[in-house]
Amino acid sequence: MRIYDIIEKKKRALALSEEEIRFFANGVASGEIPDYQAAALLMAICIRGMNEEETFHLTAAIAESGEQIDLSGFGEHTADKHSSGGVGDKTTLILAPIAASCGVIMAKMSGRGLGHTGGTVDKLESIRGYRTTLSPEEFCALVKKNGIAVIGQSGNLAPADKKLYALRDVTATIDSVPLIASSIMGKKLAAGAKTIVLDVKYGSGGFMKTPEQATALAETMVRIGKQYGRRVAALITNMDVPLGNAIGNALEVKEAIEVLKGRGCPALRTLCLALAATVVRLSLGIDEGEAERRVTEALDSGRAFDTLRRWIIGQGGDEAVLLDPSLLPSAPLSLDIEAERDGYISDIDALGVGETSLLLGAGRQTKEDALDMGAGVILHKKTGDRVAKGEPIATLYASEEARLENAKKHFLSAIAYSDNQPVLPPLIYKTVI
Repeated sequence: MRIYDIIEKKKRALALSEEEIRFFANGVASGEIPDYQAAALLMAICIRGMNEEETFHLTAAIAESGEQIDLSGFGEHTADKHSSGGVGDKTTLILAPIAASCGVIMAKMSGRGLGHTGGTVDKLESIRGYRTTLSPEEFCALVKKNGIAVIGQSGNLAPADKKLYALRDVTATIDSVPLIASSIMGKKLAAGAKTIVLDVKYGSGGFMKTPEQATALAETMVRIGKQYGRRVAALITNMDVPLGNAIGNALEVKEAIEVLKGRGCPALRTLCLALAATVVRLSLGIDEGEAERRVTEALDSGRAFDTLRRWIIGQGGDEAVLLDPSLLPSAPLSLDIEAERDGYISDIDALGVGETSLLLGAGRQTKEDALDMGAGVILHKKTGDRVAKGEPIATLYASEEARLENAKKHFLSAIAYSDNQPVLPPLIYKTVI
């Protein structure tokens, strides 16, 4: 069997067999298939698509391309959550300790930044000392001790996806339902949790641009999870506007800490509570109302923040950062962006803001790029807010003047104004179970 023939077959829009798909995934994981051929097949898949059977086989091949974590010793209450990607999406940092403080075992494997979106692992690495690479044995020991642990794709867990994920980031093959579904579910299945909750974004800042596309992706992933005997649900959520007010690694960690201390952006709090309630409901087998009551109490009582502290300390993170977020990395330069006219902000394009953060140094344009952990954007105004000309609407942070100037132009192109207050879509479109 040759990878050349598999590429040719998919180029002609023919369905790949399970054997061909496993040959591809295992060859990528072992390094026998070079990046240029892997990228060629990714592009063919992106253009030609995959049917449901192919997508299932790719997911299984990714999940089984390396070690799989066995969480059966923790019982039936293990859970994992994943977002399909967004701008300002720091929900894992908030909902994971909320759910864990309600008795759910949060054993989670997260990814790095992809394109204009940030990655949970990158955010966590802005915390001094935090270890995102653990052996399966260390991971399980921390889960047992604290009820929560979050790691990167370390060791030999889903190695095929680890390489494909990095390639997709730099080859314009991100926005493909089969590739997104198999990537997300491959990692989730390898991580071993019994309950999987998905946050599937749509809008300018998500990889799916419409709620219908997001629903199709969610339904694909839910079906795959159920075929593997997992409890799965997906929330379809809006990403036309950045989530929260902070975009950038350390900036988002600060915002997450604020929410866990009972402050911060109301929309971010609302979404995190909804996701946490879904995790708790599925994991513990309780009704929706009781799950909502428990997660709200965990957040408002401070138990969730205490769980955050145990989690971060357990993985080597500096507790002082949680008590004083000003100790997190910060960029030396900043620039205020002012409103260009009186009126309402009719749109803050999430994609444009994500790309602005990328230009400031908070994201990667190639897989080898180093991140500026303190770089990013703080929004002072959001879509629907009234502003006066000259009023600050955002602050940009970077380590180089040239980055600030380039990013400013890009950010200004992402803002639109109107004389009338816009009608905002709901944050949560629907739930797929």
